Amino acid sequence: KILAEAAALKQLASDYMHPEVGVKTTDPTLFGRNYFNRYSAPETEDERAEILAEAAALKKSAVAYMHPEVGVCSEDATLFGRNYFERASAPDVESMEEAEERAKILAEAAALKQLASDYMHPEVGVKTTDPTLFGRNYFNRYFAPSLDAVENTPESSPEDAESHVLSSFNTLAATVKGANLPSTKNSKLSSLDKNIGTTKKSASTVDLFGLTDEVH
Repeated sequence: KILAEAAALKQLASDYMHPEVGVKTTDPTLFGRNYFNRYSAPETEDERAEILAEAAALKKSAVAYMHPEVGVCSEDATLFGRNYFERASAPDVESMEEAEERAKILAEAAALKQLASDYMHPEVGVKTTDPTLFGRNYFNRYFAPSLDAVENTPESSPEDAESHVLSSFNTLAATVKGANLPSTKNSKLSSLDKNIGTTKKSASTVDLFGLTDEVH
């Protein structure tokens, strides 16, 4: 009895775990009624077909969205579409030349912005990924002139500048005084270039240093 119950439980577990095997019987009087095909069962075939049709439409829509390069294929000659960009009420679209000019202007503006950023922020440095690019330091090049350190000298005051000018003037006066220039003679010439004699020296007299007594 115990073994028979164990065999029945095993058969029941196998039938439950493997419904695809089906029920096998040799008694012609045994039969079963299908739950889904019973007389009072709701109609499910139409709903199933509708669900499958919706799933196929969704799949087609997803494929058309993911692959726009395939294009729209239709066999109905009465089907047509209107271009959205070429409709009568469409806004004006720039031409190819205008688009290229606009792109060029934007590229130049971006380059100027980058140049201004590099000029205003030298601490950022130059970044490049090309290993063949390099730069040479202008001040550390081989033939650069040697630069001597400039000593910091204190600024001179106005009194020092004035004393320097006075000393220069005194030095110039002493040099002229010790030059031993020859004697000068004040003379006036007439319109005939003749000597009209010695006259009294005036403020408008011109002194001709180093010339002979007669003027040719």
